[in-house]
Amino acid sequence: MAAIEPNPNGKKVIVGMSGGVDSSVSAYLLMQQGYQVEGLFMKNWEEDDTDEYCAAAEDLKDAQAVCDKLGIKLHTVNFAAEYWDNVFEYFLAEYKAGRTPNPDIMCNKEIKFKAFLEFADDILDADYIAMGHYVRRSDASGQSQMLRGVDGNKDQSYFLYTLSHEQIARSLFPVGELEKSEVREIAKEMGLVTHDKKDSTGICFIGERKFTDFLRTFLPAQPGKIETAEGEVIGEHQGLMYHTLGQRKGLGIGGMKNSNDDPWYVVDKDLERNVLVVGQGGKHPRLMSVGFYADQLHWVDRTGPNDGAKITVKTRYRQQDVACTLTYEGDDRIKVIFDEPVAAVTPGQSAVFYDGEVCLGGGIIDSLIRE
Repeated sequence: MAAIEPNPNGKKVIVGMSGGVDSSVSAYLLMQQGYQVEGLFMKNWEEDDTDEYCAAAEDLKDAQAVCDKLGIKLHTVNFAAEYWDNVFEYFLAEYKAGRTPNPDIMCNKEIKFKAFLEFADDILDADYIAMGHYVRRSDASGQSQMLRGVDGNKDQSYFLYTLSHEQIARSLFPVGELEKSEVREIAKEMGLVTHDKKDSTGICFIGERKFTDFLRTFLPAQPGKIETAEGEVIGEHQGLMYHTLGQRKGLGIGGMKNSNDDPWYVVDKDLERNVLVVGQGGKHPRLMSVGFYADQLHWVDRTGPNDGAKITVKTRYRQQDVACTLTYEGDDRIKVIFDEPVAAVTPGQSAVFYDGEVCLGGGIIDSLIRE
């Protein structure tokens, strides 16, 4: 695998070492390419001493073991204050407002490619930073672009759409050129302790806890009615923030007279009345959208696609691309119409746009277009 830098010798790369297999192999591959590599472990969450959920201590131990094996230095930094201010408070505010945010995207924007990059620059004198994300960088157009990762199942461009071409130009993504199975194989061959470590899933500050239990410690219950789309009251919810569009489990709705066997889904949230609206079937009309409006736009090249562009969009991670048409409604608002209706498009989530392999950027879904 060729290095992005034509002559990497002596160029210093600070690798974000998470204690996982992807960052471990990233560090190894960059060393193989001739870069001067050092690791940096970020602590982004201050858990209680009694907290069994956050694996930060174990992750640091694994990161150190990998760096020792590779013979590179490991630095540590605490970004917990920055994380709380820029990621966690946003997360709570969005849920409080009845939307469903994506804290991983905000973490990449504010911590991994901002606070981390600034620390690597100012304190560690880095030429580049590197992460274990499954994306690729291309400089073929004369400006750095972000491409999907080779492994379509692991591609993480959805989470990185807020990066600018300047940030991408300072970043290396070695595992983006590989399949996940190849990454594990390399780690095994190198005898790295992380070769069979389970991938982390979910949000780092929640760990293995039940999501609603975690949310309740910060956002008290606000009970209200559960209604069918036809207006019949069939139950009670504990708070709209504990539910998201398209949710099927955890609604507490038992068998009902005169209803068919189709499962119940959250099809809408009436914020004004504090009512959770449910309907039967994953293709319920109230669950379907023909498009949406989005704001808080970010384009990798800073200009964005042309007005009326026919491109593709993901409205959630691992969704199949959906063909769409994008039009501008001012400087920071777009209207997007799908070629075919889409289920469970969710306000607060990110819509990320693509032109083939290239990630163009995206925005936050504000409201839905039902018909």
